[in-house]
Amino acid sequence: MDTQSASTSPSPGAYPYATHVDIKYPALEVIDVQKLVDAVTDRWYNQTLCKVNDSVVRVGVIQGEYHWHKHDDLDEFFYVVDGKLLIDLEGRTVELSPRQGFVLPKGVVHRTRAPETTIILMVEGAGIVPTGD
Repeated sequence: MDTQSASTSPSPGAYPYATHVDIKYPALEVIDVQKLVDAVTDRWYNQTLCKVNDSVVRVGVIQGEYHWHKHDDLDEFFYVVDGKLLIDLEGRTVELSPRQGFVLPKGVVHRTRAPETTIILMVEGAGIVPTGD
């Protein structure tokens, strides 16, 4: 059940990300991540699952690379469920395998990449809107 309805669609020339910022599951409802993952047809899919205090939990089903960017005011947490996630930082790359996580502090320029289809969970401030801008 969606508690708010919003999603972004890339405009011509924009990054080809399927990003859904609506909160898919309200409190006290079972979150079926596998059902969402099984329905994904996009190469880069991001869905907000729920809100926890002032943060949101998002699932990503990704393959390919995101663009370089940073978040000036909020940290991000990445957790790999399946596959491999590469987080490029200035000067190094962090590689995460299943059941590994990584906190990315605010203000750090980065991009994420997945050489194969990868399922990740992200916890980030609700103010971070992954629109590709």
